[in-house]
Amino acid sequence: MNKVNYQKQLDEIIRGLSGRVPSLFLHSCCAPCSSYVLEYLSQYFSITDFFYNPNIYPEEEYAHRSAELQRLIGQMPLVHPVRFQEGRFDPREFYTAVKGLEQCGEGSERCFACFRLRLEESAKMASAGGFDYFTTTLTISPLKNAQKLNEIGMELAEKYHVGWLPSDFKKKGGYLRSTELSRTYDLYRQDYCGCVFSMRERQEMKEQPEVGDEVKNKDTAKFL
Repeated sequence: MNKVNYQKQLDEIIRGLSGRVPSLFLHSCCAPCSSYVLEYLSQYFSITDFFYNPNIYPEEEYAHRSAELQRLIGQMPLVHPVRFQEGRFDPREFYTAVKGLEQCGEGSERCFACFRLRLEESAKMASAGGFDYFTTTLTISPLKNAQKLNEIGMELAEKYHVGWLPSDFKKKGGYLRSTELSRTYDLYRQDYCGCVFSMRERQEMKEQPEVGDEVKNKDTAKFL
C-alpha cells in the first residue's frame, strides 16, 4: 500500500481556510513535541492544548511533563492564543488498554493501543466541545508511526463526528525545528516515551554501552 502524504493534506486544508481561524483540540504528549506544532498551527487555528497521557510513569514524570508544557505555552510568542487543558490522570486506563500486550516492544500493537486510548479521549472531548478539528503532536516523532496515528484519528473522527486534522509534523523540518525550540526554551527532553515498559526498554539499552552510547548521541534517539 502506498503511503499517504499527510503533510500535503494538511497544507491543502490550511490553504482552504481563506482567513478563517477554526478551533483545534490538540492532544499533546510533551513540551518538546508540542513546541514546533504550536508555533506552526497557532498561525491558522485557535488551539486548546490537551494534556491527556495516563500512560506516563511514574506520576512525578507526568507532573514534570505537564508543568513543562504549561511553561512553554506561557512563554512562546504564539499568533493566536493557546489554552491549556489537562485531562485526568488515571494510569489504570492505560494498563487496561494494553492488557495482554505488555511484552510487546516499542512501536508495536501495545503502542497502537496507547495511541487509540489517548486519541479517543481527545475525539470525545473535541466533539463535546464543538471543535472544528482534533489532532495530536505525536506524529512529530521519528519513532512514532504517523500512518497508524492518522488511520486511528480518521476512524475516531467518523465515530465522534468531529474533523480530523491530518498531520506528519516531522516533515518540512518540523522535527529539527522542535529540537531547536527545545534548546531555546531549555525544555526537559525525556529519553523514554512515557510508559513503564518504554522506560525499562530504555534502561536495558543504557546497560549495553556499545549500543547505548551510539543511540544516546543521536537526536532521533529521543523518545519525544
